[in-house]
Amino acid sequence: MARELLGLLLCHQTPHGLLVGRIVETEAYLGATDLASHSARGRTKRNYLMFEAPGHAYVYFSYGNHWCFNTVAYAKPPGAVLVRALEPVEGMDVMTLNRGLSNPRDLTNGPGKLTKALDIGRAQNAAALFESASPLYIARPTRSRPKMPVVVTPRIGISKSVDLPLRFYVADSPYVSRRRALDAALRDAFEGAS
Repeated sequence: MARELLGLLLCHQTPHGLLVGRIVETEAYLGATDLASHSARGRTKRNYLMFEAPGHAYVYFSYGNHWCFNTVAYAKPPGAVLVRALEPVEGMDVMTLNRGLSNPRDLTNGPGKLTKALDIGRAQNAAALFESASPLYIARPTRSRPKMPVVVTPRIGISKSVDLPLRFYVADSPYVSRRRALDAALRDAFEGAS
């Protein structure tokens, strides 16, 4: 699912208008064997959505300073996909105000940046992401895009299960959160990972 989300649109209908970003970077978090996953510790008040029906938002506060947005991928074993970066598509004026920035590249190129830009927080936790009536949802673009080359690397910003090839991003996107020199070499090694 982490790879399949690339190119889809994350949409949030807010009081200030519709905010839309194309998903360009994701990370998968698996069940109990993935020590970086919140579900590895078992069910808690914070992560209970990872044990529920897929297709819901799992939004949590990270490091005491920003929200992170995930979509629940499956419940058994519990897993979710963190959306790490977006390409702004619609509502950039509102995103700019939300972030206090004007450079489009910096608006949504990180998990905390994109939630602030799209005004995603605790109120969006448990949103049904594939229901048209939900104010926070994931949609397919109206126009098909050419096949996007995808880079697959280990996840970043974690200290456990660091070597798993579970980070996916659109190779030529300038909106990716962080690139490492190693990413190009790893793309070939992990091209078939999902």
